[in-house]
Amino acid sequence: MDIERFKKLPIMGIARGVRAGEVEPLVDAVVSAGLETLEITMNTQGAESLIAQTVKAAGNRLMVGAGTVLNLESLKSALDAGATFIVTPVMVDEVVEYCAKNVIPVFPGALTPAEIYRAWNSGATMVKVFPAGFFGPEYFKEIKGPFADIELLACGGVNAQNMTSYFNNGADAVSFGGSIFRRDWLENKEFSRISGEVRKLTEAFKNRLNENSQG
Repeated sequence: MDIERFKKLPIMGIARGVRAGEVEPLVDAVVSAGLETLEITMNTQGAESLIAQTVKAAGNRLMVGAGTVLNLESLKSALDAGATFIVTPVMVDEVVEYCAKNVIPVFPGALTPAEIYRAWNSGATMVKVFPAGFFGPEYFKEIKGPFADIELLACGGVNAQNMTSYFNNGADAVSFGGSIFRRDWLENKEFSRISGEVRKLTEAFKNRLNENSQG
């Protein structure tokens, strides 16, 4: 993962439960919508194969990583499959330590101020605040008060309507998953619908940049 590239468009897609036959049209759908970063969760059946397939289908169009990584075995399987960044739902010491030591971007999950501080000091690239939706955008403003230098990824409950509020309150990046990568849309091959929803997020971010530059 090129972290500087990610920071220019800090929106991460989370694909959970995707199937082999859906990978190529899904990649095309999200790329056409402007997305540049996608994770495949390791609790998806055949995750390693799906990551390798996604990397092949995406080429340099997407940065592909692995999510829900809970131990070293899962981490190494993901890396062998071609994942270039790692996401965890909670702080997993051995995973974060390995990534930090080997300069692999890692986004450990945390929620409380103590958890966020610990994850950052352990070598997190950004700390994934999860589930962000239960606390809302204002929570990020509170966290950034004492922890202005800690970079935060909002995960859970982010959509095109509230995304700007997360960024305005201090989130450095956001992620989305099941609300757009819906099982029924995937099964019904409604990839244009998925693309349309992803585009709402990427365009909302670009509009925010334009407004800030003009202001």
